[in-house]
Amino acid sequence: MEKERDVIIVGAGPAGATAAAILAQQGHDILLLDRQSFPRDKICGDGIPNGVISIMNGLGMTEKVQAAEARGDFNPLSQVRLVSPKGHTVDAPLIDRNDGTKSYVAPRKVLDALIQEQAVESGADFRQAQAQEPIVENGKVVGVRAKVGSNGSTQTVDFRSKLVIGADGVTSVVARGLRPKEEQHVDGHRAVALRAYIEGIEEIPHTAEFYLYEEINPGYAWIFSLGNDRANIGLGMRLDQFRHTKRKLEDLLYEFLDMPDIKKRLKNGGNLRDIATWQLNFGSQKGLKFAFDGAMLVGDAAGFINPITGGGIHNGMISAELAAKTAHEALTAGNTSLSQLKIYQQRCQEHLYPSLRRSYRYQEILMRFPRLIDFLIRRGQENSQVAQIFLSKL
Repeated sequence: MEKERDVIIVGAGPAGATAAAILAQQGHDILLLDRQSFPRDKICGDGIPNGVISIMNGLGMTEKVQAAEARGDFNPLSQVRLVSPKGHTVDAPLIDRNDGTKSYVAPRKVLDALIQEQAVESGADFRQAQAQEPIVENGKVVGVRAKVGSNGSTQTVDFRSKLVIGADGVTSVVARGLRPKEEQHVDGHRAVALRAYIEGIEEIPHTAEFYLYEEINPGYAWIFSLGNDRANIGLGMRLDQFRHTKRKLEDLLYEFLDMPDIKKRLKNGGNLRDIATWQLNFGSQKGLKFAFDGAMLVGDAAGFINPITGGGIHNGMISAELAAKTAHEALTAGNTSLSQLKIYQQRCQEHLYPSLRRSYRYQEILMRFPRLIDFLIRRGQENSQVAQIFLSKL
């Protein structure tokens, strides 16, 4: 029989591992579940804003971050380049936070493993297990049912806890088990994206490049420098608009690579690997619940992805901090019911929702008036405030 834990966290990505580390450091009995062992790949653009690094430092990871940069696993970003549909370009410096933290490009295989390792070192118990559904008794979540084992020898285990945090990504089984179908994300608040790694490209050192061209509006293509003629490259587009194009993302990527300004930077045509697609849920849809009787959702499972940039790591980790604070208060009070956990919903609305809704409105404006992108970036050549607004959403 599995003992009852204080908190079960489903998903050991940045949001889940952050919540696990915080709660374990506070002395709570934490079980952290993930269907994969670490390190493992995660499809992403790999842009790591400095707000993420600040949270990692707060978890006690300063030396880990410094060591990752020294190894070359974290490639520092010093500027962002925005390119409009007509080729207007603006370069804007990335400003370090007041605490001196930088922004990076870092493969998620490296980043996620570092934070998961920190959670385990903080005292969380990690188990590789495939969550199947939340266990609900009398309307309250009391644990998670999961499959454990491998190589055809698996068994279903009921893990029980006082509280469950769903951090299992955009296809979250915890969210699907608690949100009715009519309360899921709709296509207008979702995106689809493709990522690849390219070798043999003349990179712009320490630069994140965003290409805002009409064929994928609202959306963009990107080239994020990894150093040594390598980059994370890809593109993303709002899902409802993508369906109307009746195109394949991979075809759109090759068309992007064939653009004259990109093609001339490829050495021997470039070498693509690890091409993969994924979907994203924006944090802009109204009426979604993040708190339930005995459970909370964080990160991509809740849908805290920024509609403008598609970035979700920072928002996910902020939501993890808010959930950990709420969980600690609930466990201390001996009350993990919705009446206690609903403060998490309020905290998310206060700390995350206003910015996410503004980003969605910006996206709508740019979709309806694509020529505005050219105008704004031309203005940005004279006044980097436009670029800084974009950066603030990264």
